Amino acid sequence: MTLRTLYPELEPYASGMLDVGDGHQIYWERSGTPGKKPAVFLHGGPGGGISPDHRRLFHPDHYDVLLFDQRGCGRSTPHAELEANTTWHLVADIERLREMAGVDQWQVFGGSWGSTLALAYAQTHPERVSELVLRGIYTLTKAELDWYYQFGVSEMFPEKWERFLAPVPEAERHDMMGAYRKLLTHSDKSVRVAAARSWSLWEGETITLLPNAENSDHFAEDEFAHAFARIENHFFVHGGWLEEGQLLRDAGKLKGIPGVIIHGRYDMPCPLRTAYELYKGWPGSELYVIEGAGHAFNEPGILDRLIRATDHYAGLSG
Repeated sequence: MTLRTLYPELEPYASGMLDVGDGHQIYWERSGTPGKKPAVFLHGGPGGGISPDHRRLFHPDHYDVLLFDQRGCGRSTPHAELEANTTWHLVADIERLREMAGVDQWQVFGGSWGSTLALAYAQTHPERVSELVLRGIYTLTKAELDWYYQFGVSEMFPEKWERFLAPVPEAERHDMMGAYRKLLTHSDKSVRVAAARSWSLWEGETITLLPNAENSDHFAEDEFAHAFARIENHFFVHGGWLEEGQLLRDAGKLKGIPGVIIHGRYDMPCPLRTAYELYKGWPGSELYVIEGAGHAFNEPGILDRLIRATDHYAGLSG
């Protein structure tokens, strides 16, 4: 079987800024063919932003896809802003964008944090979702957060964990997310940026099965890291403003929504157990465990299955 790859790069046919209130303006763009199958792409992080490759996950002749930078990141303003920036603000933003796009329903595609947001949106507005395409399931439970930021992945990457520990005083290392919160909200921007780079590199260097220098370089960029680390830490310290276990508890609300769950067997940030529990709780869902893959959307096996999913829902064979 030939692996499916990204579609050729295509410039957006429309883009702009949407005032969502609270001082926030979010950047959006639409790609593909106007009037074709509507979809919305939810990027990871939180705080990650969209990239041109994200457009290429959808066949441009068969999709009309809206992508946007969530509050505080990418081209949205103000940059790295934490005020009025919660899961529920973002769920409301998605609805504003749907209304702006003039569609009753759309496919919701989200990976990593994007899967968290997609689940929160779909459980709040199930009637607005035609299908769900989810990758790297994350539901922000304490167990998931502790696994990545306290003890678990630390045992797989001891040398990288040591670098992650370095900015934090030894007496504060029992609560790494809380300790980084102090650094990432420090009044001195140089302190914030240095901590942000350290936080971001921990993720950038542990999301793929094999080392990827391009990932590391991207996550180390000051402008990207500043927004990514501040916003991600902000959401995680607050548990996404979700009740513990909420997204798995309410998986039954997705009944009737077709969907696929795609997850790398060796996904370090997001343990496979969570994806498996979602699959069991979501009637009619399909689970694809990708062997020999980690977390990143562009690892070959994961990318292949993602594009097969978007093609399938557009009525294409393969």
